[in-house]
Amino acid sequence: MTPPRATASFLGHSAGASSIRILLECVASSNSTVLLTGESGTGKELLARALHEQSERRGGNFVPINCGAIPKDLLESELFGHRKGSFTGASADRIGRFELAHGGTIFLDEIGDMPFDMQVKLLRVLQERTIEPVGGSRPVPVDVRVVAATHRDLEAEVAAGRFREDLYYRLNVLPMHIPPLRERAEDVPELLSFFADRFAGKGQQAISFSSEFLQALQCYTWPGNVRELSNLVDRFTALFRGQQIDLALVPPSFLPKELRAIQAERVGKVSPTLELSPHASNERQLDSKPATQAQTLAESAADAPNDVEDIIMLAQGLPCLPPQGLSLKDYLADIERDLILQALNRAQGNVSQTARLLNLQRTTLIVKLDKYELRHNDSVDDSGVQAAA
Repeated sequence: MTPPRATASFLGHSAGASSIRILLECVASSNSTVLLTGESGTGKELLARALHEQSERRGGNFVPINCGAIPKDLLESELFGHRKGSFTGASADRIGRFELAHGGTIFLDEIGDMPFDMQVKLLRVLQERTIEPVGGSRPVPVDVRVVAATHRDLEAEVAAGRFREDLYYRLNVLPMHIPPLRERAEDVPELLSFFADRFAGKGQQAISFSSEFLQALQCYTWPGNVRELSNLVDRFTALFRGQQIDLALVPPSFLPKELRAIQAERVGKVSPTLELSPHASNERQLDSKPATQAQTLAESAADAPNDVEDIIMLAQGLPCLPPQGLSLKDYLADIERDLILQALNRAQGNVSQTARLLNLQRTTLIVKLDKYELRHNDSVDDSGVQAAA
């Protein structure tokens, strides 16, 4: 049975993944405030969604907001709303995120990046369970469950005077720490398989990894955690559709720096003609098969190891047509989706900057984010800003 997307990041049998699933079951039914901590990419927003979906509030809205991505002057209005005429440009009343989440859950991502003066106002909301819209004359009661998340060490931030101690204790009622992927190496194969199935086109075979490549991926420290793993599988799916991928055949330019070093160390033992051992030859049967797209790319990389642009053009501009043919529409859509993800990562989730990188109108990009279901991805919030969960 395929697990819900909201809990995909916590697949596996490691102690870390198991403890998160157990805590999720215990905490979901509570209405208490939850503080999620962990490195960027570990799946904090996914866990927040899972808490909401398994709670009695699942019939209400799940409303995320990245506290570090909203300009300081707009954050109060985003959180609490405003009344018509309260400031220049306020041409109508606007409901804030807290009021939108009434009866549901509000997810305050990157709470450690919230400006100090806003922390005071948030503390008052948590204490009184009422909000006061900008320009409003009376408080508005709200019934919300608050789930906050940060990659920062909030105790260190309190000690440094950048985060209010009283707010920290208000948030830290039910703490949940998500371990980094490097501490869950035994979960990597299951995560790879899940995302390979997820990114495979309809009716198409998912990619797989040779035993040597799988060992290398388990040795990799994954600084971007589960999000990085997901993006890597997405990349390989677009380039090597339906194939089993061997570490020796992947152009170094498609690998993170640390994986390139592992590849150089391990592939150095393979002859330049890529003659494999009998066991590996039986596993991949490369000697009896026509050259795959992965082999073509690797040979091009060997001829011009520093010419990254030529490799990318080969991978995206001159694909090897499978004997059974392919859906050109689906293939081009996969390339477009991959480029949008790359641009989002380069722009650190800023939608306006991403649109400039892709030479698109911002509204056009938002339509594409919806089209490829990226606006509800673990890294994009409902305002189109990629969160560093």
